[in-house]
Amino acid sequence: MSNLHKVLTNRKTQEQIVLPKPKDAEIEIFDNSLLITEMDINGVITYANRRFCKVSEYTKEELIGMPYSITCHPDMPEGLFVALWKIVRAKKIWRGYIKSLAKSGRYYWTLMYMQAKLDENREIVGYTATRRKAYSSARMEAEDKYNERQGKAYIDDEYFMRAELFHGDNIATLY
Repeated sequence: MSNLHKVLTNRKTQEQIVLPKPKDAEIEIFDNSLLITEMDINGVITYANRRFCKVSEYTKEELIGMPYSITCHPDMPEGLFVALWKIVRAKKIWRGYIKSLAKSGRYYWTLMYMQAKLDENREIVGYTATRRKAYSSARMEAEDKYNERQGKAYIDDEYFMRAELFHGDNIATLY
């Protein structure tokens, strides 16, 4: 799969960004600071912290209003994202390793936790993704599993649904 010439439109500014061609060059994340994004109910970025901007190489202005997929690396299996959205829309936490694509075309790996943000009626009003530096051995294992599970045949693969976590009822509640 290639991002070459794939264009995303910012829903806030209507500006278009051509996604970069992936390079075989990794961005090393050396500390354990958190990379945080928040999305609206449609998966459009509404917030990105400074650390996420620095690692992704996009400015906050470029990110706010863009689809969440702006940093999705084409090496990631489609089934992983199907499972991720199924889990967070069920008001549970998804946890897993993500290979992301920076603006320069370089990639970076993170351990990501994603969950729904809930209002006082427990209705989903958005999503929060928190990432940190990936653990090397687990990341390499995930990369092998992802490489084995590419394509439509793996859309509903149970391996991806195992990323579901349970942490109680009151996470990401806005009241």
